[in-house]
Amino acid sequence: MSDTNAFRLFADESNSGQRLDTFIASHIVNCSRSRAASLIRNGIIDVDGGKKKPGYRIKTGDKISGYIPAPESIQYEPEAIPIDLLYVDNDLIVINKQPGLVVHPAAGHYNGTLVNALLYHFPELQGIGGKVRPGIVHRLDKDTSGTMVVAKNDLSHNFLSLQFKSRKVKKEYLALVHGEISDDSGEISLPIGRHPMDRKKMSTISRRSRQAFTFWQVQERFFYITLLKLNLMTGRTHQIRVHCSAINHPILGDPVYSSRKKERDIVLKLGCSESASSISRQMLHAWRISFTHPVTGKIMSFESPIPPDMQGLINELRRKASIN
Repeated sequence: MSDTNAFRLFADESNSGQRLDTFIASHIVNCSRSRAASLIRNGIIDVDGGKKKPGYRIKTGDKISGYIPAPESIQYEPEAIPIDLLYVDNDLIVINKQPGLVVHPAAGHYNGTLVNALLYHFPELQGIGGKVRPGIVHRLDKDTSGTMVVAKNDLSHNFLSLQFKSRKVKKEYLALVHGEISDDSGEISLPIGRHPMDRKKMSTISRRSRQAFTFWQVQERFFYITLLKLNLMTGRTHQIRVHCSAINHPILGDPVYSSRKKERDIVLKLGCSESASSISRQMLHAWRISFTHPVTGKIMSFESPIPPDMQGLINELRRKASIN
C-alpha cells in the first residue's frame, strides 16, 4: 500500500446521517460511490477500526480510514488513431471526439480507443491520474461526438476532476429528438439509476437512483423532429439519453432508449431519404464545454463543430421544411 493512497477522514455535524459510501465518494478524488461501496464491503475502508456496510449512516465524530488500492498494471498499446485537437498546452488537451470511438479500454475491448490514441500522440500521459484511464477526467458514450478535456499531469487531473464532481464545468449538448416540442425551453428533473430489469441500461424508475437535472432549449423545429440544446447540471450515465426518452422525445438513432418502430416511422415520414435511412448512431453532440484552467485560473471555453452525419441530416431537414 502506498502512503499516498491512504486516508483518514473525520465526520462532523454536517456529515451526520450521510451514507458511508456517499461520504467517501464526495471526499476522495476519482472514487465513485460504487467503488467506495466495493472497498467498504472488502474491509479496506473502516469506521473507528470496525467494518461497516456501505449504507451505514455516519455519526458526528466517526473516524473513517482506509486506502485506495493501486489500479491493475495494464499496459495499453499506443495506436496511431487520428485525433481532432482543439487545444493543447502543458497542462491539458481538448479534443473533438469523433462518433464511434470508445473513450477508454474495458474488459474485452483493450484497443482502438481514445486512450490508445492519446498514448500515441502524447506518451507522457501514461499513468496520469494514477488510474487505468490515463488523463481521462470525464467521458462520452461511444457514439456521442464532441468536446472532451484530458489532463496532462496529476495536478490538472485532480483539479479538473474536482471541477466535474462539484458541477462547476459547463457542458452544452446538441441533440435531434423525436417529435415536435411546442414549448421553447424546460427542465427535466428525474432521478437516474440502473434499470431494474436490464443492468446495461439506466432508468428513471430505478430502485437506487441519484438526482439528475437537464435543462433544454429548442434551437430549431422540423417536421417530426426537434433540435435541442441541452445543459447538464449533473453528470449521470446516459443522462441526456435517459431524460429525453423519459419525456417521450428520445434521441434520434439511439439504439437503446428509442424504439425501432420510432426510427422506421421517421424514415417513412422523411421519405426514406439517404440521410434518414443511414442514421447509425444517436444524434447527440457534446457541443461546448467551459471550465477553469488548473494553472492559470482563466475560464476556458471550447466548441466542436457538428459532425458531418448530423449536420447532413439537419441540412436535409431544413431543405424539406423550406419545400413544404
